[in-house]
Amino acid sequence: MSATGLARSQRFRDPGDGPARVMLVDDSSVSRALMTRWIEEGGAGQVVATASNGRAAVEALASHRVDVVVLDIEMPEVDGLTALPRLLAAQPGVQVLMASSLSQSGAAVTVRALRLGAADAIGKPRAGWAIGSGADFRSELAAKVRTLGAVARRLPGQPAPEEPVPPPGTPEPTAARAAPSAQRPRAIVLGASTGGPNALFRLMELLPATVDVPLFITQHMPPTFTAILAEHLARHAGRPAVEATDGMPAVAGQVYIAPGGRHMSLGGRPDRVRLVVSDEEPENFCRPSVNPLMRSAASIYGAGALGIMLTGMGSDGLDGARELVRAGGTLLAQDRTTSVVWGMPGAVVRAGLAAEVLPLDDIAASVARQLGRPR
Repeated sequence: MSATGLARSQRFRDPGDGPARVMLVDDSSVSRALMTRWIEEGGAGQVVATASNGRAAVEALASHRVDVVVLDIEMPEVDGLTALPRLLAAQPGVQVLMASSLSQSGAAVTVRALRLGAADAIGKPRAGWAIGSGADFRSELAAKVRTLGAVARRLPGQPAPEEPVPPPGTPEPTAARAAPSAQRPRAIVLGASTGGPNALFRLMELLPATVDVPLFITQHMPPTFTAILAEHLARHAGRPAVEATDGMPAVAGQVYIAPGGRHMSLGGRPDRVRLVVSDEEPENFCRPSVNPLMRSAASIYGAGALGIMLTGMGSDGLDGARELVRAGGTLLAQDRTTSVVWGMPGAVVRAGLAAEVLPLDDIAASVARQLGRPR
């Protein structure tokens, strides 16, 4: 990078004071107006720029310091997927939140965007933004903008923000580590949220080619998105991956993704496990929640359950992780340096539940060591 480019990058990375600075990119003026109101009324951020297409968005970054870009996919002239790499190059450190329709085509493009560097995604309601169907979108939008704003304002070399972000000077958690199980894992259960898709792709890439236990994943994503995520994981990692359905038998070496909008848990006995997919009430405002998966794994596998908590906002999975460790299982947590948001892994570390707190690339090595134990 040239001296001019470096100076410009540092200027834009200056965290500054006040709320996160947001740019909205959407070809609908109604959508832009509503999102502006929802972001600013809740104090999640300040909308400093808007654009109706990707070309205008890239031009706007030349004169506006922005922390978070909320980027629509389907737009005239230059669509969101085409604009994404240009936005990331124009202002290093900016966090892009993809706003996608809940259609299959919208989900497929969004998962591609996450692979290209988008930080997170949110599903746009099909209709009724100003009334009932937009209520969940409104609260989720504000929460994600607030969290990604903290991520963007992290200067190079600083650790990932916790969720909620602690006051300045808060010491790193020093909770005691939990004892690992002496048993060889019989199943792997994993939870993730913000930053999770890219972490999952990397983890699957590094895991041994032959994993002879089932791997169950709860990743916070909207409906439709999780089926596409499973397809991409299967292609990228070269291992079978599917979106879970109720009653599906668990097979060694298979990856199962909790369907968006529904909980996934496990039923049966260790040698004959079946997936349970339900519409029970959300936990920690999440459905799917990591808790049902980890609780049921603790009940079925006991000390043979290996849990992994990856990057994510909030503390979903903490209760389930506590039961998994109480049953004798082992829990690994992604460290703060390699997490996008150190919310979910930070919560289990502070509670003293993690046997190991590891950089993302080292988690696969730990899993391989444990699977290498004699049966």
